[in-house]
Amino acid sequence: MDDRNVGYAQGIGSSDIGAFADNLAESLDRQMKIAFEPEERKSLRRFSSTEVASLLRVSTSNLRNRHKDGSFPEVHTDNRGHRFYTAQEIDELRDILGRTGKNAENYRPGRREGDRLQVISVVNFKGGSSKTTATIHLAQRYALRGYRVLVLDLDPQASLTTFFGFRPELEFAEGGTIYDALRYEEQVPLSAVIQKTYFHKLDMVPAGLMLSEYETETANALARRVQPIFAERLALALEEVEANYDIVLIDCPPQLGFLTLTALAASTGLLVTVVPGMLDIASMSQFLKLASETVKAVEEAIGRRVTWDFVKFLITRYEPSDGPQTQMAGYLRSILAGQVMTEPMLKSTAISDAGMTQQTVYEVDPSQFIRKTIDRALTSVNGVGDELEQTIQMAWGRR
Repeated sequence: MDDRNVGYAQGIGSSDIGAFADNLAESLDRQMKIAFEPEERKSLRRFSSTEVASLLRVSTSNLRNRHKDGSFPEVHTDNRGHRFYTAQEIDELRDILGRTGKNAENYRPGRREGDRLQVISVVNFKGGSSKTTATIHLAQRYALRGYRVLVLDLDPQASLTTFFGFRPELEFAEGGTIYDALRYEEQVPLSAVIQKTYFHKLDMVPAGLMLSEYETETANALARRVQPIFAERLALALEEVEANYDIVLIDCPPQLGFLTLTALAASTGLLVTVVPGMLDIASMSQFLKLASETVKAVEEAIGRRVTWDFVKFLITRYEPSDGPQTQMAGYLRSILAGQVMTEPMLKSTAISDAGMTQQTVYEVDPSQFIRKTIDRALTSVNGVGDELEQTIQMAWGRR
C-alpha cells in the first residue's frame, strides 16, 4: 500500500496528533537555539546614542558632553567612534541624571510613595487583534524608560512566553507557570514562578497548557464555595511582589472566561485592542456587553465594586492608506470619544518580520531593515507607549 494512504486506511488517532506536537516542539526548540546562538537564549542588543538620548529625554549633545566631562562612564565604542549602550548602562545613566540633573525626579518615572501598583490587562474577545504584540512592546518600552515591569502570560497558548525565548511545552511541562500561583490546591507564591528575562528591569510569569485547567477548576471551586474565589486570587498573589514593580501588564486569553475575569478583577486599568474593521468592532461590542454583565456578577460575589483608573481602546494593525480602516477608526473615535488612544499601532512589515524570530522592533538589529520601515514601526510603538505612559502618570496624580 502507498504510505501516503496509510492515514486514510488506519485512521489518525490521538497518539498521532501527540507525535505531531512532539516533532514540532523539538524542531522549534532547535530553531530557537540556532536563532540565538551562541548563548542559545535570547539576549538584548546595544542601543545607539540617538536611541538612548530619546529614552532619557536628553539631547544627543548633552549625552556626548557628559561623556567628555567624565560625569558619564565610557561604554562600548565601534570602530567609527560611535557609542552603544546596554539596557543596564542606560539605567546607570538614568541614576546619574537622577542625582545630578535638573528636574531630577523626571528621570525616575516609576512609583513614588503613595502610588499604587498599576496593573493593566490587555484584552479582546477574539484573536488576531495584536494583544500579545502590544503587551510585549509596551513592556519593553517601559523597561527601557526606567520602570520596573512585570508581565503575566494568562493565555494557555503561551505566545507571550514563547516571545521571551522560552519553550513552554518543554520547559514548563511539569510546572513553573502562572497556573501554580492561581490554582486551588498546592498553590505557590507568585514570586516562585517569576522568571528573570534577558531584558533589564523586565520580569515575566510564563503560561502553559495546564493553565486551561483553571477554567474547570474554578467552576468546581465555586460550587464548593472555596475561598478566596477566582476574582480575588490574582490580586492577592500580586500583593506579595507589588513593592518590586511599578507596572504589571497582563496578556489575557481571547475569550471572557474565568482567566480573563480574574485579570479584570485585579486590574487598575484596561487596554482593549481592536482592529478597525466592522466585524472586529462588532465582536468588541459583544465583549464589552458581556464583560459588563459578568463583572456585575463578580462584584456581588466579592462584595465590592470593580473599578479601573482608566479604560483605553488601542487601534491595532492600522493602515492609514486603507480608506475603510480610516473610516472605521473615525467611527470608533466618534462613539467612544476620548477613550480611544490617539496613537494607533500600525500594521508594519518590520513588526511582523521581527515576530518571525520571536523578536520585537526593540530587539532586532535596525541595520537589517530598510531604515524607513524600521523608523516607521518604532515611531508607532513608541507613540503608543508614550501616550499610555501619560495615562499611567495621570493615574498617579502627575502630569
